[in-house]
Amino acid sequence: MPYQDVFVLFWEQVKVSCQEGRFAKLTLAKTIGKPNLKNIFVRPVYSDDDFKVLVKLRYQSKETEDEENELTLEDAFVFLKSYIRTPFSSVLLFTTTKDVTFKINKKGAGRITQNSPTFHNVTQAKNDVE
Repeated sequence: MPYQDVFVLFWEQVKVSCQEGRFAKLTLAKTIGKPNLKNIFVRPVYSDDDFKVLVKLRYQSKETEDEENELTLEDAFVFLKSYIRTPFSSVLLFTTTKDVTFKINKKGAGRITQNSPTFHNVTQAKNDVE
């Protein structure tokens, strides 16, 4: 199945984990080539009336300052999908009940796998964005 379709299925699991309060962290990793962008981390920011995520872009170069943006889950999906395959070939979803991994192989097919949870509690992101 094309990786774009599989990523949509993967993102459904992200949404459900957020709705159920199980979302701990999302990490885009395994870059293709050697881009300056090293990782993208997504952490929850829960409030009484709203749910947002803090998206942090971490760079290899010490000269490039890391970036942080607070986004809605829908905006985060649009933002993150532009980084899928170029440059990142895997996305890891950490929840309190399971870890879910989305990977793209060399032929451009996507795959989802599940493992035991790494996190047992949800820790909110500390927002440095003003």
